[in-house]
Amino acid sequence: MYPATGNLISPVADAAAENRSGPTTAEATNTPDGPPHIPVPQPRVDDFSWLLTHCPKAARAARKIAAVVLAEWHTSEEATDTALLVVSELVTNAVEHAQPPVTLHLHRERAGSRVWVGVSDGGPAEDAGPWISSCSDDEHGRGLEVVGALATAHGTRHHSGGITRWARLHTTAS
Repeated sequence: MYPATGNLISPVADAAAENRSGPTTAEATNTPDGPPHIPVPQPRVDDFSWLLTHCPKAARAARKIAAVVLAEWHTSEEATDTALLVVSELVTNAVEHAQPPVTLHLHRERAGSRVWVGVSDGGPAEDAGPWISSCSDDEHGRGLEVVGALATAHGTRHHSGGITRWARLHTTAS
């Protein structure tokens, strides 16, 4: 379980956390039981994926996770705010319109200082989600338009497991 939310699975993040648990270079010292412990260089993890619970709280959980990752990547505050809005819209869309599973993907592109955000789902649901079912037509339906307005590129990819909606966003290092 991913500790930030308690309802997500992140094998990539868990492996990276295990690698970061060792001592830092400053901590490399002689141990009483033997030779000095020399830390192994830490790999940079630029790809993360999380399986989200298919429920209305998934968007909030995804924003929390994305905020942690974007902070680790030293993404500017403005770019982080934009990315969190995109994450929220894509996850909400998946929960309200699609079948499980819902998976959040974040990828830092080294060239061009960009972040790729993707949300995969199990394909179209037969019925609308609980939020959409409870509101009028003018209260929903603009999420993907918001994503399109904020992203430098965006799209949809159909695959055997369902659909991935994605957006590419510019970032700046802080």
